[in-house]
Amino acid sequence: MDEELDLSNHGLSRLPPDLFQRISLKRLNLYQNQLAVIPAEIMRLSALEVLILANNRLVSLPEEFGALVSLSTIDLGHNHLSDLPESFGRLTGLTDYLYLHDNLLHELPEPAIEGLIKLRYLNLGDNPLRQLPTSMGALANLEELRLENIGLQSLPKWIGGMSRLDELSLRNNKLTSLPESLAALGCLTRLDLRGNCFEAYPGVLAELPRLRKLDLRWNNPLTVPEWLDKLRIRGCRVLL
Repeated sequence: MDEELDLSNHGLSRLPPDLFQRISLKRLNLYQNQLAVIPAEIMRLSALEVLILANNRLVSLPEEFGALVSLSTIDLGHNHLSDLPESFGRLTGLTDYLYLHDNLLHELPEPAIEGLIKLRYLNLGDNPLRQLPTSMGALANLEELRLENIGLQSLPKWIGGMSRLDELSLRNNKLTSLPESLAALGCLTRLDLRGNCFEAYPGVLAELPRLRKLDLRWNNPLTVPEWLDKLRIRGCRVLL
């Protein structure tokens, strides 16, 4: 039996019942349909490694979603999700990508996040989150984190524990400063701070040893500090 099934752009409003008999499926593409509900029977597809549900009409996920422990990639972007089931935290095999951008998430339940410690890419952009759960501090294997346009007013100190982070996007938020713990991000090469509310360019940026691109555009006009020129001399592309 095929291990891959592409049902993208099929206009589906519900999943075909025979789908849940295909227990050997490893990749399921349901991109751009009309799905509002994922039934509990999804738990039967326990071999799934990649699940693409982007561009549907999903408003919730069943608690049984957490049974898909073989998943390494999930794309739930561009839906209408307002919360995540607590069982989401049981997806400990999630190593590659988790797309949750462009939903209606107001918060991330601690149990839904704390088990995702192997995850390397997380996109939470375009959600009305405003703040982040402390359990995110355990995601020490993240290499790329996208927090664009989530209404964030402050960046938690635990960000410094994400020591493998290579790219961090904080574009279009309400940040006025950055925590000193940011200096611990020794692997960070790209940092997007466009469209925030800084009162001064945060000096902690000068302490990021591998920074190669720093985007500070669309902020209030500010005095350019001497250390920004030093970043440029060091080889960092600075955009003001």
